Amino acid sequence: MNEYQPGQIVYVIIRNPHVQGVANVQEAAVVNDPNSPGKVALFIYETYYPLNDEVAVYPTASEAEHAYSEAFGLSDMGTYYG
Repeated sequence: MNEYQPGQIVYVIIRNPHVQGVANVQEAAVVNDPNSPGKVALFIYETYYPLNDEVAVYPTASEAEHAYSEAFGLSDMGTYYG
């Protein structure tokens, strides 16, 4: 995950924790991880998330939209970017 630098804007597919089966493409900021000096994290919805190999991160919204479409089999996602 060394390819990401603080200040970058990336896109992730994130599930809504309150509604089962709902996910969307979300803009995220790469930031210095306040809990792990020397590492970076994703900052989404006022929360820090670990940036590791378990998170699918896309450099552009269109790449994230394509992955979303492939994963969920939808042609019109109605995505939201925060």
